[in-house]
Amino acid sequence: MQTLLVATGNAHKVEEIRSVLGKRFRVVSQKDVGVRLDPEETGATFAENASIKALAWARHLSSGSGQSWPDWVLADDSGLEVDVLGGAPGVHSARFAYLGTGRSGNAPDAENNTRLLEELARFPVERWTARFRCVLVLVPVRPGIPDGVYGRDVRSYDGVCEGRIQSQPAGAGGFGYDPLFVPKGETRSLAELGASVKNRISHRAQALGALLIGLNREG
Repeated sequence: MQTLLVATGNAHKVEEIRSVLGKRFRVVSQKDVGVRLDPEETGATFAENASIKALAWARHLSSGSGQSWPDWVLADDSGLEVDVLGGAPGVHSARFAYLGTGRSGNAPDAENNTRLLEELARFPVERWTARFRCVLVLVPVRPGIPDGVYGRDVRSYDGVCEGRIQSQPAGAGGFGYDPLFVPKGETRSLAELGASVKNRISHRAQALGALLIGLNREG
């Protein structure tokens, strides 16, 4: 079984990915390999940021002197797009509460949720349509190859979960904006629906499904 490194420090994302890909790959995290990289996410889109992370990790692992490398690097960039806010928070989803404050890094989930509801308060609830979007980028680890080759070996997979924002958070499961997001066709938030449902209908689940289909086509 090949090894896939998930290029994130978010343990929730690692577990979601492992639950879907665990039969195809031995899924490991940054913690498992004892390395933490934090490339600056300067992209304007989820795809650009996921590529930045995946390529940074692939290049780092390829340049190492060890004899046991992960076979693949998988990076995720994802977030919430709210229509009435022009697609915000978008690529700034994880640090939404800190925008305009001068504070760096990712904001706590509770603060992001509070900021979102404050921004939405000036609009009627029926206009709070939104979607979670995920882009996964998969890159092979190939020790010894020229750096430039990696730019031609990027595979990208998209996933979307349509829904709406509710006026109060509900549910103890999930993370991020899950307590506020109600998927289309559901009456409960992602945080209430539980992992088994989320891992079937979420934006990340859709992107992971596309990834598996792509790999199966390649054999």
